[in-house]
Amino acid sequence: MKLQQLRYLAAIVKHNLNISAAAESLFTSQPGVSKQIRLLEDELGVELFSRNGKHLTHLTPVGRRIVEKAEGILREIRNIQTLAAEYRDDRSGSLAIATTHTQARYALPRVIKIFREHYPSVTLQIHQGSPVQIAEMVTSGEVDFAIATEAIELFEDLLILPCYRWNRCLVTPRDHPLTRLATLTLEDVAQYPLVTYVFGFTGHSKLDEAFKTARLSPKVAFTATDTDVIKTYVRLGLGVGIVAGMAYDPDQDRDLVKLDASHLFASSLTRICFRRSTYLRGYMYHFIELFAPHLTPKVVQLAEQTESPEELAALFANTELPMY
Repeated sequence: MKLQQLRYLAAIVKHNLNISAAAESLFTSQPGVSKQIRLLEDELGVELFSRNGKHLTHLTPVGRRIVEKAEGILREIRNIQTLAAEYRDDRSGSLAIATTHTQARYALPRVIKIFREHYPSVTLQIHQGSPVQIAEMVTSGEVDFAIATEAIELFEDLLILPCYRWNRCLVTPRDHPLTRLATLTLEDVAQYPLVTYVFGFTGHSKLDEAFKTARLSPKVAFTATDTDVIKTYVRLGLGVGIVAGMAYDPDQDRDLVKLDASHLFASSLTRICFRRSTYLRGYMYHFIELFAPHLTPKVVQLAEQTESPEELAALFANTELPMY
């Protein structure tokens, strides 16, 4: 058994059993990948894939278990390489982060700027996606960190750390009737078409919970993954926008009115997560602390030692999280 064969196996699974795509990602030939997988199956004495002619259709039960082991071995190899790199040069390397548009657009720029000033030799990559997509990226090892509000707790083997809480606001044109009310209620908001996030993005479920509890049926006119797109359609008169409070820019959004909605919807929690098996380099700990100052290297290391969600929750039970 060769490490190269395990890399080929993991790549095939990552590319949905498309051997050609796997070979392309590995900068090798499709026949070479097929041959090595066959040699691996011959050595192990089991079939890893079910086939229809030359095409792979699905992993066999034993194949699924072997892939899990192979991916674990490959992660440990990356950890060994990372550990060696840390001792060679603790100020260079790479850091890949997956996050949603709102985090990338409004919460991360200040942190990225400071981080780049401290570590100019670290290659930094930012990937955008839905909460489910970014959790899948960090689970597969495609990225080091995932930053999101929802869905990441659905994935196993991720260490999920609380960063900050945030509230929502309404954005409307300046002449909108809601701007003339002294106190907003959900009943007031429910009278108008709404423009907000796609379900699964940035705390959309909090909106659903609030309206459901009040026995109201909101009229959602438009949904988007991008806050700037939501504000664009508010400007066009499509409806009242419900966005993260951090997404209102007093300079760029001067034509819109920001209405506090913290009393209407429960606050949401943004978290950062990484695989428990990941070896964190010094600059990775520093990035986490820049993003969430209460997550010092010592605190993160204590979190890494926890063995259950309950133990992790107890670690942060008395931590007062900042409100963004």
